[in-house]
Amino acid sequence: MSVLEMKVPSPGESITEVEIATWLVKDGDYVEKDQPIAEVDSDKATLELPAEQSGVITLKAEEGDVVQVGQVVCLIDMDAAKPAGSAAPAAEAPKQEEAPKAAEPAKQEAPKPAAQPVAAATQTYATGTPSPAAKKILDEKGIDASQVSGSGRDGRISKSDAELAAVPAFGGNPVTATGSRSTTTTKLSVLRRKIAQRLVSVKNETAMLTTFNEVDMSEIFRLRKQYKEEFAQRHGVGLGFMSFFTKAVTRALQMYPDVNASIDGDFKVNYDFCDISIAVSGPKGLMVPVLRNAENMSFASVEANIKDLAIKVRDGKITVDEMTGGTFTITNGGTFGSMMSTPIINPPQSAILGMHNIIQRPVAVDGQVVIRPMMYVAMSYDHRIIDGKESVGFLVAVKEGIDNPVEILLGGDERKGLGL
Repeated sequence: MSVLEMKVPSPGESITEVEIATWLVKDGDYVEKDQPIAEVDSDKATLELPAEQSGVITLKAEEGDVVQVGQVVCLIDMDAAKPAGSAAPAAEAPKQEEAPKAAEPAKQEAPKPAAQPVAAATQTYATGTPSPAAKKILDEKGIDASQVSGSGRDGRISKSDAELAAVPAFGGNPVTATGSRSTTTTKLSVLRRKIAQRLVSVKNETAMLTTFNEVDMSEIFRLRKQYKEEFAQRHGVGLGFMSFFTKAVTRALQMYPDVNASIDGDFKVNYDFCDISIAVSGPKGLMVPVLRNAENMSFASVEANIKDLAIKVRDGKITVDEMTGGTFTITNGGTFGSMMSTPIINPPQSAILGMHNIIQRPVAVDGQVVIRPMMYVAMSYDHRIIDGKESVGFLVAVKEGIDNPVEILLGGDERKGLGL
């Protein structure tokens, strides 16, 4: 009998444990080689675990278990024959029918022994009398028990009734809230817990400030409308907003190098390259894949790379390496309707740019009031390494690139700048 012990592979450098998020197969299933059998959460991403060989699988860990890299999580019996297509459902059918029959007597009989103690406990309370816990709550609220309808036996006022009773306004009767009061508790994934730790550490360990400005999207709207079809035919991708903002950011980073830096103990590390992290919303939460050397990318290359990374995030195919690093982050809350926000720094980076929704607003241009598509932008930065002058100058440089993309970002020739 040949049995393969499947161990947790290392998702990336510095990752020592993962959490079994979801088993995609059941114990005893026959699996094919390379078939996804589980989704595992690390502190950076959710990854699929493929079967290393074909055979019958035996699970050795449960969903929610945190396992070490290299730990055995399942066994695969490689000698087991592949079952016929109809054999497995036929064998399982009787089990599915028998389970409810065995459970029915227990469901019917369970309430009977519990009825007597409940009755004995409630007999000591007269109609409309609050329990001790309920009385304490009503006294604290200043509510007369006679004005509260009890839901317990013989009209007894329970603790829940007292909690739901509202304080009367101007001597009126209290109002008891109705509707569901249920709650659901679920365990946070490893990824979400790690994000929470990182966000708290940013607030506690950095001197984070935010500066704001607004940009006029008129010229970008014109360029996209005029060249979107030709751009798509030539490059196979759409001409979006992110390529303009990415190019504006890389230009500003080269003008203000301390924004493209990080703190390492008592030292400042400046980067000669611009690795731009792009925040992408995925099924497991916000991911930040990285565009390497974005300063050297064309508009088409930026759009193609962002599209590729976004698809990987959506499909759960993004790798840890593709999210590691990054010297500056761009996040676009405008896709969800955000008008203004304070983005939080993505450590160990020192700054982040927040984009927001585009609103047609009246603005003054050459002494005239005109309607323009405007966007608020926000830059959060670590004041330990970036001074106010640099942060404001950086955001103004971004604004210049967005307000006047032809001259600033496309070199004065819009067709050539867009690769057309």
